[in-house]
Amino acid sequence: MDESHKGRLTKDGIRIHEAKDFAGMHAAGKLAAQILDDIAPHVFPGQTTGELDRLITKMVDDAGAKSATIGYRGYQHASCISVNHVVCHGIPGDKKLKDGDILNIDVTVIVDGWFGDTSRMYLAGKMSRKAERLVQVTHDALFKGIEMVKPGNTFGDIGHAIQSYVEGHRMSVVRDFCGHGLGRVFHAPPNVLHYGRAGSGPVLEEGMFFTIEPMVNLGRPETKVLGDDWTAVTRDKSLSAQFEHSIAVTADGFEVFTLSPGDKFHPTWID
Repeated sequence: MDESHKGRLTKDGIRIHEAKDFAGMHAAGKLAAQILDDIAPHVFPGQTTGELDRLITKMVDDAGAKSATIGYRGYQHASCISVNHVVCHGIPGDKKLKDGDILNIDVTVIVDGWFGDTSRMYLAGKMSRKAERLVQVTHDALFKGIEMVKPGNTFGDIGHAIQSYVEGHRMSVVRDFCGHGLGRVFHAPPNVLHYGRAGSGPVLEEGMFFTIEPMVNLGRPETKVLGDDWTAVTRDKSLSAQFEHSIAVTADGFEVFTLSPGDKFHPTWID
């Protein structure tokens, strides 16, 4: 690792980055977000998740970047594509999208050693009313969490804001997966829980970089991982949704590294 980008570690092992590190994260985050913008027109009924991943792989290569997921613990794709009741880590393949399917596409790229990690929801055809509600609540829950990001608040404040909002809409927050620190590494402390007690957990400090990526189920929160050791699904087969941004703590609040360049983060932009 470049010594000039090390920063310092808190007592919880969370890296505090320096001002010069923000530019690298913005570049990586912008590319990841641009790829998710550019894949949107290719999501339609009859399309396969494997073809979406092939297109994403080409976009990463054409940008001169690297995929963080190809080769990660044996994974061989540039994206995770999670359809309907798949919570996360769905493996692209020959599955054809059907009218009414909702799907999360998750991409992480490496640009000059910095990791840009983001995901968002897409729809194939016309969403059902219940799917539309789920997607909207999940989208808004992410931003409820982001609004809690400022020095002096805690990671518990983030989780509490998300959980309170989701459960207020009679949906559930997945407990089995969480957000994470990142920077010049893919995963680092802290674990960013999407539930919890206000005022608990490590205190936020300027220079922390991490993802917030709530997974929300229409039914119960329990998940199970399938035999491929990657794909996580809802145990009760209820629909699941997820949105993810990479975030920095600033002196007076937050910055989002993975904003959509074309304002396409919410899937109903195409309407």
